Amino acid sequence: MLFTNIAPEQITDNTFKLIGNDWMLVTGGTKHSHNCMTASWGGFGILWHKPVVFVFIRPQRYTNEFVEKHPYISLSFFDESYRPQMQLCGTKSGRTIDKAAACNFSIFETQHKAIAYQEARLVLECKILYTQQLQQDCFIDTSHVHHYAAGDFHIQYIAEITECLIR
Repeated sequence: MLFTNIAPEQITDNTFKLIGNDWMLVTGGTKHSHNCMTASWGGFGILWHKPVVFVFIRPQRYTNEFVEKHPYISLSFFDESYRPQMQLCGTKSGRTIDKAAACNFSIFETQHKAIAYQEARLVLECKILYTQQLQQDCFIDTSHVHHYAAGDFHIQYIAEITECLIR
């Protein structure tokens, strides 16, 4: 494997660009049964004296079923040349296709057996610490409720970064 293990504090990418523009693959499951989805909403931070990520998944997403069943997930970030694969993973359902196979990705297990992709340039293994579904009555600025016309409020996951692998 071509990855080096670094501390989360050594990530030099602009995290706003990393998530909002470059996108990430959120993956849950095991090497025998897993699914990924493209995400462009989330964040990095410090909470409870730990380096964490904030990930948001709609409840109906197939990936959410895997994230709910396993304590560790991965966030994989790719070079721009993988944009078509990222688009596929954001528009096709893992219920109907094997996204990793369709993208010709090679999976590997992280330290705690989260699934990630050898083609990624940055992989974060994350342990889920907290989860809560967003609620309409908690919006202070209600102008954002329009994102949930179907009432399918995202589930927020706060996860500790337990391993950080960089190419």
